[in-house]
Amino acid sequence: MSTPRPCYHCGLPVPAGGRFRASVLDAVREFCCPGCQAVAEAIVAGGLDSYYKHRSENSANPQALPQQLSDELALYDRADVQQPFVHHQGDLAEATLLVEGISCAACGWLIEHHLKHLPGIAEARLNLSNHRLQVRWADSQLPLSHMLTALRKIGYAAHPYQPDRATEQLAAENRQALRQLGVAGLLWFQAMMATMATWPEFNIDLSPELHQIMRWVAMFLTTPIVFYSCAPFFRGALRDLRTRHLTMDVSVSLAIGGAYLAGIWTAISGQGELYFDAVGMFALFLLSGRYLERRARERTAAATAQLVNLLPASCLRLGADGQSERILLRELRLGDHVQVLPGAILPADGRILDGQSSVDESLLTGEYLPLPRDVGDTVTAGTLNVEGPLIVEVGALGHDTRLSAIVRLLERAQAEKPRLAVLADRAAQWFLLFSLIAAAAIGLLWLYVDAARAFWIVLAMLVATCPCALSLATPTALTAATGTLHKLGLLLTRGHVLEGLNQIDTVIFDKTGTLTEGKLTLREVRPLGATDADTCLALAAALENRSEHPIARAFGQAPQAAEDVSNIPGLGLEGVVAGRRLRIGQAAFVAELSAKPTPPMPEELGQWLLLGDSHGPLAWLVLDDRLRSDAAALLADCKARGWRTLLLSGDSSPMVASVAAELGIDEARGGLRPDDKLAILQQLRRDGRKVLMLGDGVNDVPVLAAADISVAMGSATDLAKTSADAVLLSNRLEALSAAFALARRTRRVIVENLLWAGLYNGLMLPFAALGWITPAWAAIGMSVSSLTVVLNALRLTR
Repeated sequence: MSTPRPCYHCGLPVPAGGRFRASVLDAVREFCCPGCQAVAEAIVAGGLDSYYKHRSENSANPQALPQQLSDELALYDRADVQQPFVHHQGDLAEATLLVEGISCAACGWLIEHHLKHLPGIAEARLNLSNHRLQVRWADSQLPLSHMLTALRKIGYAAHPYQPDRATEQLAAENRQALRQLGVAGLLWFQAMMATMATWPEFNIDLSPELHQIMRWVAMFLTTPIVFYSCAPFFRGALRDLRTRHLTMDVSVSLAIGGAYLAGIWTAISGQGELYFDAVGMFALFLLSGRYLERRARERTAAATAQLVNLLPASCLRLGADGQSERILLRELRLGDHVQVLPGAILPADGRILDGQSSVDESLLTGEYLPLPRDVGDTVTAGTLNVEGPLIVEVGALGHDTRLSAIVRLLERAQAEKPRLAVLADRAAQWFLLFSLIAAAAIGLLWLYVDAARAFWIVLAMLVATCPCALSLATPTALTAATGTLHKLGLLLTRGHVLEGLNQIDTVIFDKTGTLTEGKLTLREVRPLGATDADTCLALAAALENRSEHPIARAFGQAPQAAEDVSNIPGLGLEGVVAGRRLRIGQAAFVAELSAKPTPPMPEELGQWLLLGDSHGPLAWLVLDDRLRSDAAALLADCKARGWRTLLLSGDSSPMVASVAAELGIDEARGGLRPDDKLAILQQLRRDGRKVLMLGDGVNDVPVLAAADISVAMGSATDLAKTSADAVLLSNRLEALSAAFALARRTRRVIVENLLWAGLYNGLMLPFAALGWITPAWAAIGMSVSSLTVVLNALRLTR
């Protein structure tokens, strides 16, 4: 009996003799009913057929919806499950859903129009920027599970949106910081214009009345900057004074508060200079730097939540009678027996009691090829069951799982503060302490010499020594260099990367997806008989096209379809192509079909598969993961700089040693777990090594977080990207070589900026203490110093 073909739109089986067809993406597709055919034709007629090109593969799985999802989605009809995210207003329920598989505006149009035709839907609005669907409906007419099922049938997976509290709080603080920055920038420009209008150099004919009005206008414009935009500085200063821990907030608060109070005195009395423009300038510069720092922290804080979300929301628990029941993950207990169907995520660590399959453990090992698992083998939460159903006894839950151990490794690695950052914090505290003591001492001295000038001289000292140029010296250079590298395809997510690259002497590489392309490709078809290579490839592709195994993707589309295909986990595939029974997979399994001797496997490295029929073996097919074309150039660059290179991989095959030998890597180790990699890295750091890590998988996350400098590939997981210091968006390794060269230029510019800022502060402090410069000239000097630092940093953009 042949396997029924899936409907191209919803994935349900097409009945025998089906007559519903339509042309989609330049090919004739089959549908299970006239409804699916009509929807598909409407999508194509509207020019939205790209929807079929980009929809989620999991959503289009013809077996997923009827067999696995119906009982899982039914859980969402329970009141205790709905309680956290469904709110009722009269007869209507309201919820926010997160929708997967959205690629363009056409997806939004399709989702909204499809839902609005369901009974009971009052409103459905999709936000394309964050993929959140706001829906209001009469749950007495339409259960939530039916709504989710309807979305699944058109190719979209929807889940309740329940934001992580820490992430939401950071996002709210980020929005407030952006508003404070916007207020400071907008009002500073207006206050500066009003202040400049009072200067004789700009308008000597200003009437006394208008002169007074401009002073009051400048004061009113500056007040929101001080009490709203600068509020974080004052709160930080109060906190620091309570804890007796000196930071820049104290110096900044004194300078801003002193300049503001002096400006009020001038606005009221008409004596002295206005300093409201200086207040706005301080706020704008300092808030900009803090906003960028906050965004980096926001990305880091979201990393752990993303890792935890890899676990499924529910699972199938087997009862004493052997019947399965869909339950929430939090209801699972130690010793329970769970059924894990093909394509499902394992909900907990455990041991296989029944069944055999292949498990995709790339979460832990970084390797994309699933590994065979049989009765008695252990399996890990968060990994993917690829082929056959499994019965697993739960052995660990929650914090005791291996996945949670990776989370703890990540948190511990991120908590380790680099030594350079600690030294910089101490140096900044001593500088600020010296500046404040000097200002206080000079102020007391001037009280005896000339009490009328004491306040203005102290204010001039605070303004002159306000560490704006010092604080801009490094960030501006790093920002300019970051923009240059972004054009080359390297995105820096933390500011210390370019500075830290100058200290690197050791580089750790992951293999799969980093030095190699991370996907299997068909390298060669080697016929064993009269059948030519093209025919053998067509037969193999016909079988593999009916498989969900990652190996199948290397064969491309087949010109003909296979029938009666069966998957034998760990061995291969068997099926009928044009009346010819074939097998592909392990050599002994294929040779068994014809009872012929097993041909010797070629000695070359690679993933060798045998194709054969009932008459004997037909061909060897070899798959491998090719090295990136620019990997050799990057390794040569590292060697030229005298760096030590290591290859640490979760792959235990001979490919690790082969890749290391081909690229000339100093040391290679395979079969490593995440904690093994982290232990090796920590030993290198104890030996005084400065380590750069280049990786792409979730298994690399602890090492990426703990390395002195970490770079994630652009094709890496989201968690790896958020944990890394830089992301290679272009996936071109040559961009790293450009980063090495630019790091040296950036270091030179940073040194120049620091020398200039230090020279400025060193000269201005005694001049201000002697009363040779006024607070206004101190503010101008500080502005010129900051501008000089910025212009020097912009040279890095060339």
